[in-house]
Amino acid sequence: MAERKPESSADYNNRGTCRDAIRIGLTVDIIRKKDQHSGKLTRGRVQEILTGSASHPHGIKVRLEDGNVGRVAVIVGMDTDSANDRSL
Repeated sequence: MAERKPESSADYNNRGTCRDAIRIGLTVDIIRKKDQHSGKLTRGRVQEILTGSASHPHGIKVRLEDGNVGRVAVIVGMDTDSANDRSL
């Protein structure tokens, strides 16, 4: 049986289980409650962080700008328009 490599902190944070890694305007893939059985991902930009605790094993719950709510499965990255708006 192959040995499992330890996860790096970057891999851990990209999964969306740590609240500190999530920011408003960040592009993420979420799993909505109704899509948990299929694992279908929905991509969007974070409008609001709904999970109050520092971490959650199934992902931090967020509301996207389009109104979808779900748990962050993958952090995709910062939207370039958001990054430019913040530098002004």
